Amino acid sequence: MSTDSYTPPKVWTWEPGNGGQFANINRPIAGATHDKELPVGKHPFQLYSLATPNGVKVTVLFEELLEAGVREAEYDAWLIKINEGDQFGSGFVDVNPNSKIPALMDRSGDTPVRVFESGAILLHLAEKFGKFLPEDPAKRPELLSWLFWQMGSAPYLGGGFGHFYAYAPEKWQYPIDRFAMEAKRQLDVLDRHLANNSFMTGDEYTIADIAIWSWYGQLALGRLYNAAEFLDVESYKNVQRWAKTIDARPAVKRGRMVNRGWGEPQEQLHERHDASDFETKTQDKLEEA
Repeated sequence: MSTDSYTPPKVWTWEPGNGGQFANINRPIAGATHDKELPVGKHPFQLYSLATPNGVKVTVLFEELLEAGVREAEYDAWLIKINEGDQFGSGFVDVNPNSKIPALMDRSGDTPVRVFESGAILLHLAEKFGKFLPEDPAKRPELLSWLFWQMGSAPYLGGGFGHFYAYAPEKWQYPIDRFAMEAKRQLDVLDRHLANNSFMTGDEYTIADIAIWSWYGQLALGRLYNAAEFLDVESYKNVQRWAKTIDARPAVKRGRMVNRGWGEPQEQLHERHDASDFETKTQDKLEEA
């Protein structure tokens, strides 16, 4: 269990190259590194993203809105290659000064507005169209509680457990144990809640489900960090039921494909500009052409 002892200096200084798999894009300062304008398509909403769990939240909601008949929710989804530093281009930083995906420009009104942080985007779109929110206003606090639970909890799963288990340059027992314990505690929180609820706010599927499923549902389905066996995700029976129910939704299947640049070619739609793109522009179709 022991590792080489580390004594922190009085003042921390950055050593470029430190950070494992993501060392080439990690830095302790904000702002743009290069000038690059963002493309703009024909639809009211311009999404700049990647199909990480945070990106999937937003594309799933867009596809759910369209599935529900909200034609005004048409969107263009542009691929942001974070490993290549696209998020540090000047255009992207103008939309999200935090240089994280997803970032959205809402051009549906007289004045374009930016929205960043995935939870903020979900809430913005749900409120704009009056969809995937509880019908009973008294349940709004429950929805907000679970939405913000996800925003506060997932960094322990991703930046904590995921980083040290899957991405760190070496395997260290202490951080893996620390964050595996927290990831399993979070799964237990969900499992206990879902024992008495079909979805996160009761019987209604909402943006709280979309947000949480994108992280914890996909973890339960074995899609994150190759850690399903390690975390014994099958033991969380209520989470499994909920995760599989959401995974079977057609809009969720489409949303997972958008801005995806890895995996099976038929599941990759690098950019989405029209509903027909799912039939004609996935990577398997483009490679055949």
